[in-house]
Amino acid sequence: QLQLVESGGGLVQPGGSLRLSCAASGVTLDYYEIGWFRQAPGKDREGVSCISSSGGSTTYANSVKGRFTISRDNAKNTVYLQMNFLKPDDTAVYYCAARRYTCPSVLAYAYRGQGTQVTVSS
Repeated sequence: QLQLVESGGGLVQPGGSLRLSCAASGVTLDYYEIGWFRQAPGKDREGVSCISSSGGSTTYANSVKGRFTISRDNAKNTVYLQMNFLKPDDTAVYYCAARRYTCPSVLAYAYRGQGTQVTVSS
C-alpha cells in the first residue's frame, strides 16, 4: 500500500517561495506518475502540475506556468513542487496523488495524500 505525505506548506508573503514535498512510503514511486492538485476554499479542486515516472515529462496549469517547478528524486521516493513568486490566489490546500501509466486527475488516481496548507498573505 502506497502512502503519500505532503509537507512544506505554510504562510508566505506575496512574491515569496515555498517548496512542497510529497514523500512516499510502502511502495516505490518509480512506476507512478505524480500530480499536484490544490483546492481553495469554496472552489473546485484543480490540477497544478504532473511529472512522469522517469521525470522526463512535466506539465503545468497555465496559472502556475513559469512560477512553479515539479521534480522528483526516486532515490528518496519523493516528489517536490517548488513554488516561486507566490500570489494570494495560490492560497489553497495542496495535495499530491499517484497513478500508474498516466498523470492522475482530480477524480482518477490510485493514491492521494492528506494535503498541506499554503497561505499567501501579507
